[in-house]
Amino acid sequence: MRTLPEPFAGWFAGRGWTPRPHQLALLDAAARGEHVLLLAPTGGGKTLAGFLPSLVDLAGTPRDGLHTLYISPLKALAVDIARNLTAPVAEMGLPITIETRTGDTPVNRRQRQRERPPNLLLTTPESLTLLLSLPDAPEMFAGLSAVVVDEAHALAGTKRGDQLALCMSRLGTLAPGARRIGLSATVAHPTELRAWLSPTARAADVRLVETRGGAAPVFDLQLPEGRLPWGGHIGLASAPEIYRRIEGARLTIVFVNTRAQAELVFAALWRLNEAALPIAMHHGSLEIGLRRKVEAAMAEGRLRAVVATASLDLGIDWGDVDQVIQVGAPKGVSRLLQRVGRANHRMDEPSRAVLVPANRFEVVECVAATEAVAAGELDGEPPRPGGLDVLAQHVLAMACSAPFRPEELYAEVTRSGPYAALTRQDFDDVVRFVEDGGYALQAYDRFRKLFRDAEGLVHIRGKAAARQLRMNLGTIVETPLLKVRIRGGGVVGEVEEWFVSTLEPGDCFLFGGQVLRYERLEPGAVITSRGGEGEPRVPVYAGARMPLTTHLAARVRTILSDPRRWRHLPEPVKEWLRLQRLKSELPPREGLLVETFPRGGKWFLVAYTFEGRLAHQTLGMLVTKRMEKFGLGPLGYVGTDYILAIWSAFEPTDVAPLFTEDILGDEMEEWLAESSMLRRTFRNIATIAGLIEKTHPGAEKSGRQMTMNSDLIYDVLRRHQPDHILLRATRAEAAQGLTDVGRIATLLARVQGRIRHRVLEQVSPLAVPALIEEGREWVAGGAEDALLAEAAALVEDATDGAEHFVETLAEVTDAIPVRGGTSISRAKSRDKRRSRYIREAPKMVTGR
Repeated sequence: MRTLPEPFAGWFAGRGWTPRPHQLALLDAAARGEHVLLLAPTGGGKTLAGFLPSLVDLAGTPRDGLHTLYISPLKALAVDIARNLTAPVAEMGLPITIETRTGDTPVNRRQRQRERPPNLLLTTPESLTLLLSLPDAPEMFAGLSAVVVDEAHALAGTKRGDQLALCMSRLGTLAPGARRIGLSATVAHPTELRAWLSPTARAADVRLVETRGGAAPVFDLQLPEGRLPWGGHIGLASAPEIYRRIEGARLTIVFVNTRAQAELVFAALWRLNEAALPIAMHHGSLEIGLRRKVEAAMAEGRLRAVVATASLDLGIDWGDVDQVIQVGAPKGVSRLLQRVGRANHRMDEPSRAVLVPANRFEVVECVAATEAVAAGELDGEPPRPGGLDVLAQHVLAMACSAPFRPEELYAEVTRSGPYAALTRQDFDDVVRFVEDGGYALQAYDRFRKLFRDAEGLVHIRGKAAARQLRMNLGTIVETPLLKVRIRGGGVVGEVEEWFVSTLEPGDCFLFGGQVLRYERLEPGAVITSRGGEGEPRVPVYAGARMPLTTHLAARVRTILSDPRRWRHLPEPVKEWLRLQRLKSELPPREGLLVETFPRGGKWFLVAYTFEGRLAHQTLGMLVTKRMEKFGLGPLGYVGTDYILAIWSAFEPTDVAPLFTEDILGDEMEEWLAESSMLRRTFRNIATIAGLIEKTHPGAEKSGRQMTMNSDLIYDVLRRHQPDHILLRATRAEAAQGLTDVGRIATLLARVQGRIRHRVLEQVSPLAVPALIEEGREWVAGGAEDALLAEAAALVEDATDGAEHFVETLAEVTDAIPVRGGTSISRAKSRDKRRSRYIREAPKMVTGR
């Protein structure tokens, strides 16, 4: 094993540090010219290990130009790592230049970086793609020695990961000697991740350096002092307990699973903040300047708590965080470990986390997650094949840099892991699409972006095509957003266009820690003012809910099915499960429990499927289609992470035929043909592939315009070229990801011959949470009280009126969503506290 040279050995010794074995292992790998995937616990010095060979090399042989490229999934992480690297480089007096390159980098600095690249450039997949699309990319990257990919698990298997893999293949052509280093703390599929990182798409070509050990995290389960809610997923019932935990710590990150939940939890904490503790909020829809202020306040130790979404999940070291609170179930073991690792951020000291389940099912999920962590188990899906829409964007980007020969680009593309199995036919079809749109669209000049010369070289058609690529580059396609502007003030963030369409002038909503009154809509912006009367709405965002992982779902089923596994469950949950066993039976680990019962003139079917909300949405569509064929008159359905509930006009007496594997055949095809989901998927794919523009010089497109445009093209292609490459990509993505067909297929295969049908006279205890959610999207105004009363009645039915088990209306569920948003649970002295809340809002958001 190699040793550290000076001045690095002295720098380590001056801090009382000893180089860790994996840090020295990466020095050894660099000397051998090996590619490496480093897996080490949070706080183990992974990032320093990734950079150490480059720093040692540059210290020994100073040089100009780009030496190491660092890729981060987050702009904020790249900025944080640059700040952390600058200090030791300055302290050791090393002649090394370090800069970041993201979408926030000023234009003059970008130009200077192209002319005089720094030694270490820290960037994102999108910015790297843009750099590689420039004509001077070969000169800029010719001397590249190393590529460091941080948080590799967060990129592999996503479209951004496909984009990065293609970029790394191009870098392999421009700088064949450049080593690749992947860094991660939580990986369930290291072999597949090594293949994704490899320059040959072979895992064997990437050395695995894995560090075990580190202090085990310490978990605590926090329940509300009153009754534990049966349903709901916000967790507001535990707000007083969360606030007390914040009071007892130096700095706490309160993680939530959605941006709407962040707004609600933040508002609830501020209502309790009699001590005026500096509490802030951080999520991806807040204006970048506000987020930067929060990040700076955290790093400087000026905050006591931050309510955050996944925007603070990854490896940023934000000051002296000594406690993490996860509100709501984590939905995945790896995700929980990632978030817990924000506390202490030191490998040899335990990270401390408090889990705050919002309801009884979430208690079981939290216990399952902590058991999995103790057993050293991780979860997550292996990387999937690369998307053809991402490939189309890459083909155009490479043409912007220089003309290419298709056979050479094909060879380069298939050296990347996600595209190793790409057929030449699919590649040629993608190139043909980028060239002229394909057979059905070739008559339209707007789709003609490439041309071929007499020697077979493929060229960009003109500067306009290159400009459009760079303006629309990226693989993240969001629902159209509008800026939220306060009258007389600045922009505080963005909300989705559809949410604004539900507002009337005078309506108020909660955003950025403030109650805002909607005044009017201007091009690209929502004009608001502070304050407002009535219960504020909360913006929700499409696709924001995290799916329950397959591994964690299996553990939840195991705990529920075996009373011997209940020892870590709190007594209210044990009593709930005992009542379920008394009135019906417990869901089995491998089979499927289906209950049917009458209620309110309808028949309910409740299936305990445990495959996550997204899979249940699709399964619900398929089962209701089959129920229509059987004449059962399905009226609606709802899917939680744990249960699928369907209500119908007639009693389903034989449920087994509703869950046979062949529903993925005819019913799936019928549903896809009728569903708007394929159109939405096509719109996203066409946007990434460059068929539809997100941005055009001097013109902002609304979501409605983009949808109409994509729908017209979709219909033309279906009619005249049904095998078009983008339609093939759309069908593949719909079956592969958006509908979670794989999970449904696994469920159906697992339960064949193992379906238990219980016909009940009334709702069972485990079915109550799903029925509480029935029709939630259409509840508004005074109907909220009616739904709460209905929820209380459900509980009373499920428990036969057991006095100790019938809860007050407010305790049945922690929050009832209303159309277009989620209502805030009622609180005493609401108006008085709200006036204070509005006055103090700027302090809450910025942490000043």
